[in-house]
Amino acid sequence: MKFAIIGGTGLIGSQVVRNLNEAGHEAVPHSPSTGVDLLTGQGLDTALDGADVVVNLTNSPTFDDASPAFFRTSMDNLVAAAKKAGTGHFVILSIVGVDQVPDLDYYRAKTLQEDILKESGVPYSIVRATQFMEFVDAVLSWTSDETAVRLPSTPIQPIAAADVAAAVSEVSAGKPLNGTLDVGGPDVYPLDELGRITLSAKGDTRPVTVDETAGMFAAVKGDVLTTKDGARIAATRYLDWLK
Repeated sequence: MKFAIIGGTGLIGSQVVRNLNEAGHEAVPHSPSTGVDLLTGQGLDTALDGADVVVNLTNSPTFDDASPAFFRTSMDNLVAAAKKAGTGHFVILSIVGVDQVPDLDYYRAKTLQEDILKESGVPYSIVRATQFMEFVDAVLSWTSDETAVRLPSTPIQPIAAADVAAAVSEVSAGKPLNGTLDVGGPDVYPLDELGRITLSAKGDTRPVTVDETAGMFAAVKGDVLTTKDGARIAATRYLDWLK
């Protein structure tokens, strides 16, 4: 099959392109560097020409109240191009529990992206993943200074980007789910404990203080960002990944 991978040069997209090509498909990466602009629609018709499947792995440049407009415009343009091209399967990557955190602008924006796809009339699949292991350092940096790290005790289920890419690749090469697949790592940690594990592995002696008001994940109530029954659990453990 032929795949148009929008955002195909990023962390997940580049791995999805490689996975699908190694499986004998034709996966073509598209991004602004290849002349595709989701906000203007430039290059989309050419990118989707002859594609059996379109996989949208792009992300908003900001996580604030500007993110809904990005997903509205980009999805409207991509859905229109997919319909024009007769694409038979539209795949996006989202976040486990994204519709359960209405206080976060970015999560509302990703929920909007899902809703636009569901209502598009194009056969679709949504892959929802838990927090990427590759982004844990960034999460810690949001509420850190030179002396300490402040983190809430929000339950987090870290997953390796390679495992996310494998799930996206498999779903993309299959029949449309017309539904959602949740994927997550094998272990759940309170975020403050995850912070201590991460700092210790790096030889960082700063203490981690529990602060339920610190950072983006303070807006998350309970275990909504962890997988439930029916999810796919990846093999890579965070402690092994850190090594």
